[in-house]
Order: sequence, then C-alpha cells, then structure tokens
Amino acid sequence: MNHASSGRGRAVLMLAHFAGMIDLVALPVWVGALVQHYRFDLEHAGMVVTAFLLGAVVASLLAAPRFNILPHRLLAMGGYAGAAVAFACASQVSDFAVLLPLHALAGLCLGTGLSMVHGAIGRSANPHRLFAMAGAALGVGAVVFYGAVPPAIAAGGGQTLFFVFAGLMAVTAAACSAFPHIATDPQHAQRHAPLSRVAWLAVLGVTCMALNQSITFAMLDRVGVMRGFGQERVNMVLLVCGFVNLLPAVLAGLLQQRLSATRVALIAPLVQATLAVIIASSPTFEPYALAASVFAAVMIFTHTFLFGLIARLDPSGRAVASTPAMMMTGAAIGPALAGSVAMRAGFDGLAVLAVVVGIAATCAFAYVSRHGRSAAGTPLAVVK
Repeated sequence: MNHASSGRGRAVLMLAHFAGMIDLVALPVWVGALVQHYRFDLEHAGMVVTAFLLGAVVASLLAAPRFNILPHRLLAMGGYAGAAVAFACASQVSDFAVLLPLHALAGLCLGTGLSMVHGAIGRSANPHRLFAMAGAALGVGAVVFYGAVPPAIAAGGGQTLFFVFAGLMAVTAAACSAFPHIATDPQHAQRHAPLSRVAWLAVLGVTCMALNQSITFAMLDRVGVMRGFGQERVNMVLLVCGFVNLLPAVLAGLLQQRLSATRVALIAPLVQATLAVIIASSPTFEPYALAASVFAAVMIFTHTFLFGLIARLDPSGRAVASTPAMMMTGAAIGPALAGSVAMRAGFDGLAVLAVVVGIAATCAFAYVSRHGRSAAGTPLAVVK
C-alpha cells in the first residue's frame, strides 16, 4: 500500500520538502551573511553556497535512478540527520577552506533525503496536488524564515544561520521516522528504459529556470544594499516575498484542471527573465522591490505544473526523484556564476545573462509543447 497520500505521510513530505528546498528561500540571506559577517567577496560567498548545491546534485543523480530499490525511510532520516551534523559543524568555523567541504557534505546528505521525498510525492495518487501542498508549506516556512532569521543573524552573527539550518534538518530527520511507505510496483521497478527526449527537455527547461532563479535571487540582497536601498528595506522586501510565496503553490493546485502545463511553461521563463532584468538594473527602490517580491513566485507556480507533467511522462518516479538534481544543478551554478559576473560585468551583466537563460528555457519548453502529447499518451492540458 502507498501511504504517501495519507494525512501523516503528506505532513512529513511537506516538512521534508521545505527543509530540502531551503536554498530557494535562504539564498539571498545565505550569500548576504557570508559577505557581511564572514567578510567573503561575492565570488567566494557564491562558491560556498554552490558547494552545498553541487553536493545535492551529485547525491540526487546517484539516488534518483535507483529510487525503486532503495530504503526510502532510512535514507530520508539519514540524509537529513547528516545535513544537521554538517551545518552544526559549519556554525563553529569561519574559514573558507573548511566551510566549503562542510557545505558540500551537507548538500550530499540533503540531496539523498530530498530525492526520497520527491520520488514519494511522484508516486502519490495526485503528484501535482501534493507538490502544490508542499509548495504552500515552503511558502509558510519562507514567511517565518524571512521574519525571524535576518534579525537573528544581525543580532547573533553569521553562525546563527547555520544553527537554524542544523535545527531544521534535525527536526526533519526525526519526522522522517514516519516517512510514508511506498509500495514496490513491479511494473515501475522493472522499467529501466531511458527517459524520452521530451522528458529530458522538460528537465532541461526546469534546470534553466532554476539557474535564472539562483542567479538573481542569490544577489538580491547584495543588489539592494550596494544600490543604496538599505539593509532594513531589503529585509522588508524579503519578508514581503515570503508572504507572496504563500499564494503560487495554492493557485497552481486550484488551477490544475484549468491551465495547460506547457502553456504555463512557455510564458513563465520570459516573465522570470523580465523580473530579473528589473531587479538587476533598476536604479530606484520601488521597481526593484516590486519585481523582487514576486520573483520567486513565478518559479514556484511553474514548477508545480511541470512536476505533475514530468510525473506523467515517467510514472516510475525516477524522473521526479531527480528533482533536486534538476533544480539544484541550475541553482548550484547560479551563486558562483552570479558572483563572478557581478564582479566583472556589474549587475547589468546579470540582466543580460538572465535573458539568455530565459530564452534557452523557452526553447526547451517549446519542444515539450510540440511533442509532449505523444510522449505522455494523453493531452497535456489536464494533469491528473
């Protein structure tokens, strides 16, 4: 029996999704804390966060293809517990050469646990709806995070961020003792055929959007501060962003039967790139604040539709179990790339980069829109 759709199972998966996708919430605070409290430049701060994300990518690439034969509960508990230990250790050091491998270790552990979580969601009765619920949980957690963590860091120093991470991972590891049982389905377990080209292009499109998300979001704090908007006003923008992020996953769940996943995907990268240009190039606070407030919401809304679509393209759960890889490959490249571009070409260089990546994502989704019907076997306008 598959318990991923039970009340307790959903609660565990929602908490684990929030903890595992903490990078989507914490990127600007993370990079800002490393720059302000650890005195790293933008490039080195980006490299530290990138080490975490690369670790998650590697773990997901190893775990996702084997999802149907792995011990889900054990790996979920062990993954989050290992991340808790790594972040606890990171809170005790300040040297770049030590923080880098600790972040990579945390990413390896977290990516393993998160792959189990997303594979379980993909094997639930309605992956789109459950992923939307998990996205709503991420939005609630973001409000709490933005409201509490930046002031705590200002009062207690940069190590406070790693204490928060360690505590969140420890609580999630304990919760994963109730990780839902995923029944072994011989049809799924024996399906080892390569993913279709349309599934790969959908994965590529998600990766490009994740790259644009992290390029801009990682520099969001620094753009505002270095443009003279003030740390307090930038923190307020992040808090507003958290409240806005309560809405997109809920809307995506409600609109499941009304919007085509591929039509959403065709529009979203262009909207995302436009907002990124405004954030990176606006000389005044108001356009920056408005674009920043809704920037992450575009990714959350779009990814909910694409998660459901990819779950249909590969019912075994392997493709959606690789969600950490497809999200964090882009996210892993983003902070280091953004820091490097910002130091050499300024924030306007980030705007140009966002447009290029947005066009690439649109091209990938255009292929999915054209060829996805035959690959999925049913119309893409309805995700059941």
